[in-house]
Amino acid sequence: MRLTLDALTVLDAIDRNGSFAAAAEELHRVPSAMTYAVQKLEQDLGVSIFDRRGHRAKLTPVGQALLRDGRHLLNAAMALEQRVKRLASGWETELRIAVSDLIPLAGVLALVQGFDQQSAGTQIRLSREVFGGNWDALLEPRVDLVIGAPGDGPPGAYRTARMGDIPFVFAVAPQHPLARHSGPLSLEQVRAWRAVVAADSSRRLPPRSSPLLAGQDILTVPDMDAKLAAQQAGLGVGFLPRWLALPAAEAGALQLCQVEHPNPPAPVYYAWRERRPGRALAWFLAQLALPDVCARLLGGAP
Repeated sequence: MRLTLDALTVLDAIDRNGSFAAAAEELHRVPSAMTYAVQKLEQDLGVSIFDRRGHRAKLTPVGQALLRDGRHLLNAAMALEQRVKRLASGWETELRIAVSDLIPLAGVLALVQGFDQQSAGTQIRLSREVFGGNWDALLEPRVDLVIGAPGDGPPGAYRTARMGDIPFVFAVAPQHPLARHSGPLSLEQVRAWRAVVAADSSRRLPPRSSPLLAGQDILTVPDMDAKLAAQQAGLGVGFLPRWLALPAAEAGALQLCQVEHPNPPAPVYYAWRERRPGRALAWFLAQLALPDVCARLLGGAP
């Protein structure tokens, strides 16, 4: 290959400094070495890279195009060098984390802030999954770690640890007819009104959802945030995680109702693939093993 990273480094330094001499000083080389490198590249490529008229080194249009694309190669090479160094030190180049929408995202963001203090250079990629989509993401595998996956996972090469339980409350809009009932709502009363359901984000596994009543009308939405918004708008009824519903109820945007058959709390887990973890994954697993961290991640739920 006639075009080398070293030649691109020389062109970049000359263009930024405005002269061969200044570029030579920056790169700790003699000016003649810079001149030779440019002349050789021009000969190899059969093009003129610098317009040598005037006192300042000025790129020709061809030289400008060469350096513009060449800088992408230089940046990619530097990024590759950093990734290799991180891998050699045990830090992953990227850590992919799926966060169940049954738990608040704010707690996970606080964990990421704590991880930033490690100065590891690992890129963190967060995604939001609904119900069985958490297990699906781990098995595919689209992620390295899942936080807040509900219920028992399917068979697979991964490990789990229980975080705790997510309690649910039944909620309707203040203007909804069910809001006027004082006693616990029966199944027949609930069945008469449309239920709002968050769609499972699984791609391969069978979808999961909250229990539904036979014959009940359904409005399907993409996630828990959309479910909350739909119920606030009076478009349907249903169970919501308590941490999600309480602020809306306190603000007067939802009314919590007693029901004869409440949803039991959902056990949730964090899970990771069954392999030796890198330093970034090991850091997150160490944090998740702390009971107070899990309590905060569950929205303060016991």
